[in-house]
Amino acid sequence: MNSFLKGKTVLITGASSGLGENLAYYAAKSEASVILIARNAAKLAEISARIERDYQVSTHVYPLDVTDFLAMEQIVKEILQAHDIDVLINCAGFGLFETAENTPFETVEAMFDTNVLGLIRLTQLFIPHFKEKRSGHIVNIASQAGKIATPKSSAYAATKFAVLGYSNALRMELKADNIKVTTVNPGPIATNFFDLADESGEYLKSVGFFVLKPEKVAEKTIRIIGKNRREVNLPFLMNIGTRIYQVMPSVVEFFGRNAFMKK
Repeated sequence: MNSFLKGKTVLITGASSGLGENLAYYAAKSEASVILIARNAAKLAEISARIERDYQVSTHVYPLDVTDFLAMEQIVKEILQAHDIDVLINCAGFGLFETAENTPFETVEAMFDTNVLGLIRLTQLFIPHFKEKRSGHIVNIASQAGKIATPKSSAYAATKFAVLGYSNALRMELKADNIKVTTVNPGPIATNFFDLADESGEYLKSVGFFVLKPEKVAEKTIRIIGKNRREVNLPFLMNIGTRIYQVMPSVVEFFGRNAFMKK
């Protein structure tokens, strides 16, 4: 998988399901020790047991809601006292496909707390550790929604635009300390993310050609750890679309509006 990770320690948030769970498996395949963070302690324990059974690497579980910033500070202290973290993967996040008018403001707050503020605060807490060892890799899971905003995803897209902006600035700030920062920008992934984001199931049907398997995204993400990769953009065709949008946004919005509304 990735020989760079052999003997390294990788911390993953949102590790109890979906992409985060698969990232844990692929990191373990590369013989890295894995630290799992999510709210669901029972599921984390199940995944931890599977990793230790199938890949014979050590795992550690730290149940945490990434929006509980006080608890986060304490847990990070515990982690850093016990482990030498080499890689931080910020994967925790959720979305809701609804018009801006009808998205409950409490949901908007929760999305920003989870997708943006939790990511920023956890990253802040690990930066001094990476600076002290003068190495480290921070991988932030963003989205193609952070490249091109579409109807019924205004709040979610806003969180991912924020993640991209934060990551781009952070990359420049930490370069002199030999700390790498990569954003992973996938299109729709077939995970339980859509159980909440799109209860009708219509969106995945309408974009079936672009839907990614979490295993594929996880594998490609793990492969680039330790390398100077600015971004990972998936799938290829959707990434081409976002590049065209950057050049001709009005044209893409005019011709793509009907398709974008199929959420």
